[in-house]
Amino acid sequence: MTRDGERSPKKRLFIKTYGCQMNVYDSERMADALAPLGFAPVDAADGADMVILNTCHIREKAAEKVYSDLGRLRAAKQAKQAEGGRMVVAVAGCVAQAEGEEILRRAPMVDMVFGPQTYHRLPEMLAKVDRAEGAAGRARLVDTDFPVEDKFDHLPEARSAQGVAAFLTVQEGCDKFCTFCVVPYTRGAEASRPVASVLAEARRLAAGGVRELTLLGQNVNAYHGEGPDGREWGLGRLARALAEIDGIARIRYTTSHPRDLDDELIAAHRDVPALAPYLHLPVQSGSDRILEAMNRKHTAADYLRLVDRLRAARPDIALTSDFIVGFPGETDAEFAATLKLVDAVGFAGAFSFKYSPRPGTPAALAEAQVPEDVMDARLAGLQQLLAAQQEAFNRASVGRVLPVLIEKPGRKPGQLVGRSPYLQPVHIDGPESLIGRILDCRIDDLRAHSLFGAPAAPPEPERSVA
Repeated sequence: MTRDGERSPKKRLFIKTYGCQMNVYDSERMADALAPLGFAPVDAADGADMVILNTCHIREKAAEKVYSDLGRLRAAKQAKQAEGGRMVVAVAGCVAQAEGEEILRRAPMVDMVFGPQTYHRLPEMLAKVDRAEGAAGRARLVDTDFPVEDKFDHLPEARSAQGVAAFLTVQEGCDKFCTFCVVPYTRGAEASRPVASVLAEARRLAAGGVRELTLLGQNVNAYHGEGPDGREWGLGRLARALAEIDGIARIRYTTSHPRDLDDELIAAHRDVPALAPYLHLPVQSGSDRILEAMNRKHTAADYLRLVDRLRAARPDIALTSDFIVGFPGETDAEFAATLKLVDAVGFAGAFSFKYSPRPGTPAALAEAQVPEDVMDARLAGLQQLLAAQQEAFNRASVGRVLPVLIEKPGRKPGQLVGRSPYLQPVHIDGPESLIGRILDCRIDDLRAHSLFGAPAAPPEPERSVA
């Protein structure tokens, strides 16, 4: 507070988030950690008191994009200094973990570099930078350790959620060491939050109006958190407990590994209505030799058997996946095996990429790299097939009645946008008082990957809480 009792002006915090949903969650928690220091989020870097680039290292040239953005930030930092102010610039996330001191060398205007396991120490790091500045010096910090303490135990409680759907991280890291992937090196070994911590955050989110939770982890179905009974809980048991929280109507989880899709989790898909009938289950390739070279430790047949078991447990389940084309040494026949698997499964959607060598991964050292033009042609063919499957899945929704969680106003006056159980955007007309409710909606049309419809019956008035 100032002397006359007015509130001190907030310091402006801009966070740019790259990559996956977990980075989105991490960015929100960084803002939570800095809020007690007077920082409030803003929508642009210009004029900000602190800028954090929360980076992703999955795709090729990810680091170069960060350096390009840092180049643009240099002018904003100089402008702030010219006005007599100060902008602290930080690089966080997986590029920070991988590059470390190299970022400080290449970008002298950066003040802080910290990895995804250390952002709970943000206030401490910022205090060191502030002390050095106050002593007419400059501290440039790098913190890319994998600390012993659980960062979630050292973070302030999450602020109220903005909206009716929220992310909740339950697991981090990966022990699988796929030969194309940097995650084990940037996020560390698999670690799971205790059940009590997850349930407490979920209850706070539900109290704030959240109806749908998406559980996050690099390998989320490897979840093995300590339960209140002292035993280890898997994701299936956790989902059952979350479904009992008043207000939570839908539960999703991503991203999964086929090797960790156990009986308990499949049974939860059968038994827990809140667990959405929509699962992202990356397979990467349909060729057993390529899967072995990727160190996936499952075969195409293993994957297809899992699909059959999931559909037996939950007949209305829809599947999405990830694919990599042009993995080192991939032949035309091995690519054809991927197309065969796609045909056999029938996906509701997918992410597909050309193989991208990541420094420090075993696959990057392979000599039999596939030519770029061959990868381009294969990717185009795969995406054509996947797009046709997604179109067919969405088209099959027309004429159905689907439960739709109404999330926000649409672009047009009087229009609302929600999501079906299959994450499809659904547009209806109605008052904003319907936001946060799940309505049975008749789907009348499909336009550009969005569904359009209307409530199947007039919405009933919400029951008042005594």
